[in-house]
Amino acid sequence: MSLISVVIPVFNEEANLDELVSRSLSSCDKLENPYEIILIDDGSYDSSRKKIAAAVEQHPGKIIGVFLNRNYGQHAAVMAGFAECKGDIVVTLDADLQNPPEEIPKLVSKVEEGFDVVGSVRIQRQDSLFRKAASFIVNKSVQKHTGVDMHDYGCMLRAYRRHIVDAMLQCHERSTFIPVLANSFARHTTEIEVNHSRRVAGESKYSLWKLFNLNFDLLTSMTTFPLRLLSILGGLISATGVGFGLFLLIMRLIHGSEWAVGGVFTLFAILFIFIGAQFIGMGLLGEYIGRIYSDVRARPRYFVQKVVGR
Repeated sequence: MSLISVVIPVFNEEANLDELVSRSLSSCDKLENPYEIILIDDGSYDSSRKKIAAAVEQHPGKIIGVFLNRNYGQHAAVMAGFAECKGDIVVTLDADLQNPPEEIPKLVSKVEEGFDVVGSVRIQRQDSLFRKAASFIVNKSVQKHTGVDMHDYGCMLRAYRRHIVDAMLQCHERSTFIPVLANSFARHTTEIEVNHSRRVAGESKYSLWKLFNLNFDLLTSMTTFPLRLLSILGGLISATGVGFGLFLLIMRLIHGSEWAVGGVFTLFAILFIFIGAQFIGMGLLGEYIGRIYSDVRARPRYFVQKVVGR
């Protein structure tokens, strides 16, 4: 009988933890499989760590607490949970209760049909219009570049077979987007519809700036398309520059040198556009080089301070 591991990253979720633990246990008790729930404290500075420790004491053998020494981010915390869990089927879940723990049995049942990865699509999504629009753009981009037709890569409520988790643990890049990484190893993938709730306590950990950084990390870790686009853009700009130079030469021959002097400010404007394009290109190159530098140093993506419950 397959062991089920539920991996939940936690960052400043003291208001939701009691209900999260209660509902997760209740949902997993409905399974006919043995299970473990891994709560990873991602450097919380509220009472989340104490509540996790208390849950471990109250439910020995069912709750395991993993405490990171500081905040490393959601995906690094999930990877820490992957390294600690023992399950044959691994389910990931957010701690904010927007994705109901009651959906766990549906994911497990779908994996047992023979799928390597089971994603989820949030129906009646309770998010702002901006979040929905940003997710739509990201999902379409990921579908295009991975060739895997999933519709909600932003939902962390997902299930993986053990060999997919083991494959992800062998990847050591610093910028990790787990749903995309998992699909790169999966042969059979599918997705199911799940409910989505409003956040009733606490606050979202993703500000506008963090969402921008996350999406940029996703793009640069998934594909080199921005570099290819940069090459295409550079070629177009060069061709435009050559064409404009020929145009100026012809107009100078037709109208004389006075016409060319009259267009000097236009030349400056176009020159500034080219310089701006160069800086954009340098910035993109710098992003990729920075990621290469981080990977070459091979520093751990997280540091586990303590594990309780084993």
